[in-house]
Formats: sequence, structure tokens, C-alpha cells
Amino acid sequence: MAAPLLLKGIPLLRLRLQRYNCLSARIVSSPCRPWCAAAEPTGHQDEVSSSEKSSVVLTVKDPPKYHRWDDPDYRKWKDKEEEMLRDIEPIILLVKEILHSSRYMDGERLTVADEETVVEKLLRHHPHSEDKIGCGFDCIMVDRHPQFRHSRCLFVVRTDGGWIDFSYQKCLRAYIRDKYPSHAERFIREHFKRGSG
Repeated sequence: MAAPLLLKGIPLLRLRLQRYNCLSARIVSSPCRPWCAAAEPTGHQDEVSSSEKSSVVLTVKDPPKYHRWDDPDYRKWKDKEEEMLRDIEPIILLVKEILHSSRYMDGERLTVADEETVVEKLLRHHPHSEDKIGCGFDCIMVDRHPQFRHSRCLFVVRTDGGWIDFSYQKCLRAYIRDKYPSHAERFIREHFKRGSG
């Protein structure tokens, strides 16, 4: 009597196993929210039988654009980016050393060599350099920012004794836009922190 009951249970077991497979396939490949934004389920799901739904394949609508070295446009960009980085790296290193090392105390004037470099490579490119210099240029000094006391920055000291800060990043962005107009915005977006103008 146990044997006929066991035989009667096999089709029921198969049906439960088939339903379990379909359910687990729907959970794994749920079309409601694909795991990848570019992935979508195939459009022929309504025509597919429930047993075939367990093997639904996700297709890629728009494959992600991974940069490849064999892509000539990407190589051109990387070469230009490298050239731009080599161009501005010396002045960035100098400014960071001026601002973040003990080389200069707060309120101290830059040496003649550092001052010439900062004026030539930075200040002259500032979008408002004439306003910064005002009545006349006396020197460049490093000091604490009046509002952000934890930040040190560069100041233009005018001939009348007044002084005003200037952003070296604004100077660099203006320099890059002037020298590399076709690549400037991408370079700035990728290499300068947001909110720094």
C-alpha cells in the first residue's frame, strides 16, 4: 500500500518542483527592477511558456561605454590629459608646498623667485586679476583666510597696504580654458573639486 502512495506522489512532487523553479527564476531575473540600469528583460516574455520562463535571459539595451585604449578618441583624450597634467603639475606642487608646509609662516611674503612664478603662472590668469591688483601690486604673501581660519591662501598685497586673497584654482582653470579650449571643460570636471568655481 505504501508503494502506490509513493507512485501517486511523484507527479505532485514534479509539479511542486516545476513551480519552485519558475518562482525562483522570477525572483532572480525579476523584470521589475533590473540590477543593471542598462539591462532589461526581453520583450517576448508574454509568449514564453511558464517552463521556459525559468531561463529568461536579460539583454543589454545600450551597452556601457567602457573606455578602450584601442579607441582613437579615448587615446587622444588620454594623451592630451597627460600633457595638461605635466603642464600644470609644477605650479600646483609649488602652491601646495607654499600653503601646506612650514616653508612660510602666516603673514610672510613669498621669496622673489616664488613670487615671480606665482604671478606669471597664476595671478595673471585670474579672471579678475585687475581687480585683485587694484591700485598697484606690491607683493604676494601667504596667510590665513579671514573667514575660514583653518585655511591658508595666497594674498595680493597692494601698494596702498590693502590685501586681498585669490584662488589659485580659479587661476589654473582660466589658464587651462585659454590654452586648451577644446579639452578644458572635461579636464576641469575630472581634475578640480566641485564648487571651486
